[in-house]
Amino acid sequence: MLYYSNLKLTIKGQNMKKAVCIISGGMDSALSAKMAQIDGYDIIALHFNYGQRTEQKELESFRKIAEYLNAIEKYEIDLDFFKQIGASALIDDSLEVPTGGIEAGVPITYVPFRNGIFLSIATAIAEKHGAEAIYIGVVEEDSSGYPDCRDSYILAMQKAINLGTKDETKLEIKMPLVHMKKEEIVQKALKLGVPLEYTWSCYQNEDEACGVCDSCRLRLKGFEKAGKKDLIKYVE
Repeated sequence: MLYYSNLKLTIKGQNMKKAVCIISGGMDSALSAKMAQIDGYDIIALHFNYGQRTEQKELESFRKIAEYLNAIEKYEIDLDFFKQIGASALIDDSLEVPTGGIEAGVPITYVPFRNGIFLSIATAIAEKHGAEAIYIGVVEEDSSGYPDCRDSYILAMQKAINLGTKDETKLEIKMPLVHMKKEEIVQKALKLGVPLEYTWSCYQNEDEACGVCDSCRLRLKGFEKAGKKDLIKYVE
C-alpha cells in the first residue's frame, strides 16, 4: 500500500488561486503579472485591442509574455468602440502623438476612462473563473499624468466592483507598481527574469520605437537610471 504525505499538485491550473492580469504588452504590466505569479496565482492573461496605433505590436508582445508566464487562460478582447469615441492621440489619427517631452497635466494620449473599462471587463472574467484578484500595472508617481492610474481611483473601483458582483465574489485589485519609479521597475523586472525585450512601450511605431514619445522617454529614462541597456530597437 502506498502512503502519500503532504502531496502537492503542481499541474497547471490545479489547486491554485487565480488572478486576472491585464497585460498591455508593456514593461509595467509584464512585471505586474510576473509578481502575481510569484504571489502564487495561476495567471489568466487579458489583453485589449482598442484601435491603438501599435495594436499589432502590443498583441505580439502580449502573446509572448502570456506564454512566458504559462498562463492558464488567454483573452484577447476587441473594443472597437474606443475609436468611435476618439479624443486620444493613441486612437485618433487626426491627433498627433506629442514628441516634445513630458509636460504637466493630462496628456492627449490619455484614453478616456480606459482603465475603468478594462477593469470592468476583467471583473467579468474574474467572476467567471472564480479568481481572487485582478493585477494591473498602473504607475502613479512616474507616469504621464493619467487620472485612471491613481491608487485612490483603483481602490474606489475595487469597492464598486465588489458591490456590483455576487456576494461570494471577493476581488482585490492589486497594483504592485503604483508607487514605483521607472528605474525601479526596470531593476525589479530584470531581477525577476522578466524578458523586457518582449515588451513594447512606443505610442507611435511598431517596427522601431520612436524614442521621443512620452512612453519611450519614460522607458529610456528608466533604463538609463537603472544603468541597464534596453534591448528593443529604436529609430537611430
